[in-house]
Amino acid sequence: MDKPDPKDIALRVMADGKMRDVTFQELTLSNNLAQESLVRLLIKKKMIDPKELLEEMNTVRKERYRPAEEAPKKPQG
Repeated sequence: MDKPDPKDIALRVMADGKMRDVTFQELTLSNNLAQESLVRLLIKKKMIDPKELLEEMNTVRKERYRPAEEAPKKPQG
């Protein structure tokens, strides 16, 4: 297996006495897996309602994210 480009390394972890590089891609996939598993369990156990979750996600999206045309412009240089 090829070594990742240093700029792609998000963190280093110690596992079984060996240092291992974790890339941003691996970290993102791991976070997505954990989040999806958690949501599925909460829905299965009827702790959250899927419709309510989607509504909350839309609320957060509106609060946090702006359309590209509203984003601050990068200075020309």
